[in-house]
Amino acid sequence: MSSVRDLFTDRLVLRAWTLDEAAAVVGGARSPDWAEDFPAEGDRVIAGLLADRPEWLGEHGHRLIVERDGGLVIGSLGLFWPPADGVVEIGYGVVPSRRGRGYAAEATRALTEFALTAPGVHTVRADVEPSNPASVRVLEKAGFELDHAEPGILRYRTARP
Repeated sequence: MSSVRDLFTDRLVLRAWTLDEAAAVVGGARSPDWAEDFPAEGDRVIAGLLADRPEWLGEHGHRLIVERDGGLVIGSLGLFWPPADGVVEIGYGVVPSRRGRGYAAEATRALTEFALTAPGVHTVRADVEPSNPASVRVLEKAGFELDHAEPGILRYRTARP
């Protein structure tokens, strides 16, 4: 079991991945605790990197998004640790069957607030493609503001007050 403490929101639990879960995702296994469409492509990518990035399994790393009502894993999110000059990047994804419920914004807001309590972190950022308006809405609902735009990438950020 992980020593990383879970983060709780009204509807979600954000808990650390285990290496066994990552191996199951990479290996194509299924768990009864997963939503029928978990893992998505982004979850498979992260799972494939966790063995080589142990810091991503730590307190400020990557987490599974779990519905409190029912206990199903419905996505993942994480901080790309360590921060650089006080800035850490966040990424997130919720499986298609659970989109449109505000889960991604709820999880992103909670992990962002947690990240901003880490020593030396003053800003959380996320990059999104302009062709992904749903992800833009997630960031805006989670309190992020557009910081920089260039062809193909919108950079959003939020900072410690």
